[in-house]
Amino acid sequence: MTPSQVIQAQVEAYNRKDLDAFLATYAEDAEQYILHGELLAKGRDTMRSRYAERFAEPDLHAQILSRSTIGNVVVDTELVTRNFPGEGLGSIEMICIYEVEDGQVRKASFVLGAKRLLK
Repeated sequence: MTPSQVIQAQVEAYNRKDLDAFLATYAEDAEQYILHGELLAKGRDTMRSRYAERFAEPDLHAQILSRSTIGNVVVDTELVTRNFPGEGLGSIEMICIYEVEDGQVRKASFVLGAKRLLK
């Protein structure tokens, strides 16, 4: 699969809340970061617990607003609808930068926009 196809499969699994298919798009030792900063998760086991909780949210959905690909790097701008714990239904815009090697995401970095709660 091309890097763009790997990320499309990842987004589709995310929207189906198919944790195993989602994690299969990531390398066993993949890393997720806030861009230029905090490590969010390292490895599938850590990602599994992080996303299992998120996939339990009834309104979870990622909409791709744009996608650019250069070589093995895929950059998505996404609008994610979530049930924010203790806050309720809302959305957040994100820029997601994925580095794909050998058909799997090796590193992902995220830029989080402002959270918008639907009241």
